[in-house]
Amino acid sequence: MSPPTGARILVIDDEPQIHRFLRPALEAAGYVVERADTAAEGLRLAASRAPDAVLLDLGLPDLDGQELLARLRGFSAVPVIVLSARDRELEKITALDAGADDYVEKPFGVGELLARIRTALRHRRTRDQVPEIVRFEGLEVDLDQRQARVDGVVLPMSRREWSLLSLMSHNAGRVLTHRQLLTAVWGPAHVEDVQYLRVYIGQLRQKLGEAGRLIRTEPGVGYRMAESSEGKGAVPPEQAAES
Repeated sequence: MSPPTGARILVIDDEPQIHRFLRPALEAAGYVVERADTAAEGLRLAASRAPDAVLLDLGLPDLDGQELLARLRGFSAVPVIVLSARDRELEKITALDAGADDYVEKPFGVGELLARIRTALRHRRTRDQVPEIVRFEGLEVDLDQRQARVDGVVLPMSRREWSLLSLMSHNAGRVLTHRQLLTAVWGPAHVEDVQYLRVYIGQLRQKLGEAGRLIRTEPGVGYRMAESSEGKGAVPPEQAAES
């Protein structure tokens, strides 16, 4: 019987136990799995097999995972989810800034990983399609009219508050680093002004009221807008941490 999704997932990791754990879980979810134990093999398969998504461990024996990511981005825009140890915060940030789409901390549960894969694949399908309205529970972000509405009521917003909300909404379900948000909204001269960003996120959450819970903190890394209602269930409803 053919897989229900047929999407091809390339797993680049030098730990045999990770492959033994991931292959049956991914195949049970309907994915076709490609395995690479080294960076060289991963790059070869990424170029020759055209995977739909890549799961990448950064600690590879023959090449640093960050360098692999840079080389991969030289010829492919495939979604990349980094498999990262919990205490390697700087690695996660560097990878996300370099073009990774998301990260999952080791050890991780199958449900969370599958949710991240679904979100990454959805972003790939819609990357060039800007929706007019992004809908969440209780919140509509109208990218065409440049309005945010909670239960039909238009919220007053400053230019930067709107820029933050629209950027995160367009990337709903995907983590955006402090650097990515600061560069996009304030410019490259402000990439270190993380406290400034926290103040604006706090103001934005306050204006959104109950819908403010949709903006989730990724501690030490950045922020993630909860998945839109069209993709409800793709991101686990973890409680937002305080910024």
